[in-house]
Amino acid sequence: MIGIIDYGMGNLRSVENAFRSLGFEVFIATAPHELDRAKSVVLPGVGAFQSAIRTLRRQGWPSKIRAEIARGKPFLGICLGMQLLFEIGEENGVCRGLGILPGKVTRIPDRLASGETIKIPHVGWNCLSLHKKSDIFHDGGRVSESERPYVYFVHSYRVETDPACVSASTFYGTDLTAAVERDNVYAVQFHPEKSGAQGMKILKNFAMLEPKPRRAFRGASYIAVAATGGWTVDSFPRH
Repeated sequence: MIGIIDYGMGNLRSVENAFRSLGFEVFIATAPHELDRAKSVVLPGVGAFQSAIRTLRRQGWPSKIRAEIARGKPFLGICLGMQLLFEIGEENGVCRGLGILPGKVTRIPDRLASGETIKIPHVGWNCLSLHKKSDIFHDGGRVSESERPYVYFVHSYRVETDPACVSASTFYGTDLTAAVERDNVYAVQFHPEKSGAQGMKILKNFAMLEPKPRRAFRGASYIAVAATGGWTVDSFPRH
């Protein structure tokens, strides 16, 4: 049973319908306690980082999300749902995210070193470069590098994180993190539910994952420190 978190800012029905079309049981969780019956959890998202994290906190989701991850349940963040997993977001002002994964979310640069400008947001189909063997890209309905998987993106902000967490990237003027993975936490910047057969393979692979042994929640692997004007993180490589 897959539980999809409803906090008022996600493309819920498209994600729900995609899992159902694959033959999996799925439900929309409108309150944190409803995730108790989920084997896997999905955090979708469409909108702005700051308003989304405030809504999640107001509705009591962060502690429940951490508890479900600590129980070893497979967890998937999609688009804004991926960005919210990180420590810092800079959209509409700097604020703290869920801190599940190390890194921050910054605006995609619209001017390259060459002086050329690119259109923001990044919208449309783009190719993935896969960086390591991944549960959601390589098991079950296999997605391989040789297939040059194309998926659908809609975003103006990018994740900057520890390269060890990055399972896939894409190129749009610069290298952008397209997917991350650590323990039982998976997240993608693109929309698999809008990405045709390749996206459906990714969702199927995720849905087939089994819970991992319970572990102590460790959150991000380094500490965000207070700084003038907000929060900053300076101990990870920048792309």
